[in-house]
Amino acid sequence: MVGLIAEAREVQIQIAQLAAAHADTVAGIDGAGPLTAPRFFAEVVDITCYPQPGRFRLRQRHHTSGPESFGDSSGLATEAQFSSPPSRSIGGCGEMSAVTTLLELHDRVLLTGDSVTDWGRDRSDPTSLGHGYALIVAALAGARRPDLDLTFLNRGVGGDTAALLRARWASDGLALAPTVVSVLIGINDTWRRFDSGRTTSTDSYESDLRAVLDSARDELGARLVLIEPFVVAVSDDQHAWRTDLDPRIGVVRRLAAEYRAVLVPVDGLFAAAAVHTAPQVWTADGVHPTPAGHGLLAQAWLDAVGVG
Repeated sequence: MVGLIAEAREVQIQIAQLAAAHADTVAGIDGAGPLTAPRFFAEVVDITCYPQPGRFRLRQRHHTSGPESFGDSSGLATEAQFSSPPSRSIGGCGEMSAVTTLLELHDRVLLTGDSVTDWGRDRSDPTSLGHGYALIVAALAGARRPDLDLTFLNRGVGGDTAALLRARWASDGLALAPTVVSVLIGINDTWRRFDSGRTTSTDSYESDLRAVLDSARDELGARLVLIEPFVVAVSDDQHAWRTDLDPRIGVVRRLAAEYRAVLVPVDGLFAAAAVHTAPQVWTADGVHPTPAGHGLLAQAWLDAVGVG
């Protein structure tokens, strides 16, 4: 059991590294642009069901024509016809023998970041989860895996940048002794450049985020989850944000591979969702999710850690 989980995790790491190194070419598989390459790997490639090292089998899905009809690019083993989605299992593809998940018995899961995580939490109540994706994640993870006896903590703070998160990490991170740390940070580093002229370099952003991850790993031994910062442009001026945000997303992807963290690739997920509906369905202002947006984010998190 432990060996199979470790092996599947190592394959996930290899996939994240491949996506980070070859984003421009890998994205061609689904034709949606370089920002969705990691999403392709996270949602389409089944890391627990690969036939041999280096050749990863695609998740089973109902066959469609067009962008979702994948070819044999980048050495991926394909299946021409797809049936029902496989169960999340190890010990044989599609078997129900054991579920692979990042989470373990009695885990204390810390969700931290900016207002997207904060989302109405009661600062006077240390157990408050707010009303956004953090609450949905805790509710569904607890319902789906009651055997794990999980505890979820929300320490998102509206307006936080990576530097502000780093500054409060001792009290809002270390002091809570989490065993899993999930971080969503970066959109305010971009937003402040465009609404107030306060620029944070990508190098500074990386340094601050790396300091938090180093502490979580080295001082707590925590397992890590990194959520991509995202913007869903609802106005013409927000398209210009990509010049500042995209490099930060690149940092998150690279650090996820380096720190062997679970990557939740939501930037491309929101972009794809907005194409099929309208941006305002998912976020009212391009940054803060609607209830549907929080639901989308929560489901992506649960899928990424293996309780989807």
